[in-house]
Amino acid sequence: MPRSNATGYWDVSDLGSTPLYAAALPGEEVAATGQEREILRGLAQEVARLSRRPREKELRDLWRRHNGLKATRPLIVCDPENGWNEIIQENQLQCTSRLAKHWEMALRKDVYWGERILDDRPIEPVFRIGYSCTDSGFGVEERYIQKEKGGSYTWVPAIRQRRDLEKLRFQRLEVDRETTRRAVELARDIFGDLLDVQTTGVWWWSLGMTTDLVVLRGMEQVMIDMVDELSFVHELMEFLTENTLSKLDFLEANGLLSLNIDTYLPPGGFGYTGDLPAEDFSGRVRTADMWGFAESQESVGVSPEMFAEFIFPCQVKVLRRFGLASYGCCEPLERRWEIVRQIPRLRKVSVSCFADLELMAGQLKDEFCFCMKPHPADLARPVLDRDEVRRKLRRAFEATRGCRVEVLMQDTHTIGGNPENVTDWVRIAREESRRLE
Repeated sequence: MPRSNATGYWDVSDLGSTPLYAAALPGEEVAATGQEREILRGLAQEVARLSRRPREKELRDLWRRHNGLKATRPLIVCDPENGWNEIIQENQLQCTSRLAKHWEMALRKDVYWGERILDDRPIEPVFRIGYSCTDSGFGVEERYIQKEKGGSYTWVPAIRQRRDLEKLRFQRLEVDRETTRRAVELARDIFGDLLDVQTTGVWWWSLGMTTDLVVLRGMEQVMIDMVDELSFVHELMEFLTENTLSKLDFLEANGLLSLNIDTYLPPGGFGYTGDLPAEDFSGRVRTADMWGFAESQESVGVSPEMFAEFIFPCQVKVLRRFGLASYGCCEPLERRWEIVRQIPRLRKVSVSCFADLELMAGQLKDEFCFCMKPHPADLARPVLDRDEVRRKLRRAFEATRGCRVEVLMQDTHTIGGNPENVTDWVRIAREESRRLE
């Protein structure tokens, strides 16, 4: 059974996972009491009201221009992520059943975003429900060692020697369509006249595959293998690549993919664009109609040459299937930029707080969306250091003048217990971005 808290199935919440949190667990009883229906309907009315504001249309148009590489003001997004547990605490939720509580949280996040945070995230009159499903895994299992929930951990990898590769199996997804259908019907019955209830396939966060690589083999061992066991790394990456392509084939053939052109996209920002879906789109979503995303944070400690040999060719095999691509997360990309820029139809590029801002500005120019990620530690203090935040943002905006900038405050594990840190940060970012006008 997945772990649960006020915001969802896992210990950390983020905007991109909201559809998953709205999914019913396979085989779960799907129901809501009369009181829960009233609570959810009231929140849905608020979301519908916010979505009709003129600013939402303006924001959608702004994202389309930005993602089309047109000159716009810097776009600003602040996702509290795990900080949501400090903004909307579990004891504030009024629903009591598991599924209704998660729906309530998703709706309350939309309302708070639209009324308090007021960044450049458009509020949509949509409620997305993920598919109820199970995943077989790879046929092997690592063993985790953790002393304290939410704390650091290590693990015993499943692939210890070459013959263990024979145990690997492609992932099999098993969709519980009946539970999914009942969840969608319940949502439509409660607030379908207010919001567009959609079934949304969220089947991956990243298609980069290096997370699976190091989980299966171990971080230190992978780095040793890149020197001593080159063929081992190649074989494991080839398996992961073929597994990913097989999964995409399955999702495409079974009509389980969804357009991601009006949702949050890693490495950040939103996917509004006039370039997707593809011109021959007929209503059935293919990878060619979507944004694809990959990163390789785990390989940050290897040389660009090793990245180019072991990782990048596999990622390109996957990303070339997509209509547009975005790349990168927390890893700095300036040293491997000449490799990464070869991705077909690459449009968005992550510039993390660990990257050389000036160097990346010179590399990306106005040819890619510059997804700037300030350090989330700024929000972790009980009281935001406004002067320090302003100084950092002013320098960043000056360094990226002429780039196609979106500023993404995310990866926040805490907001210092102070929700005002979020609203203050957005206000300062807005003020500093206007200095460029």
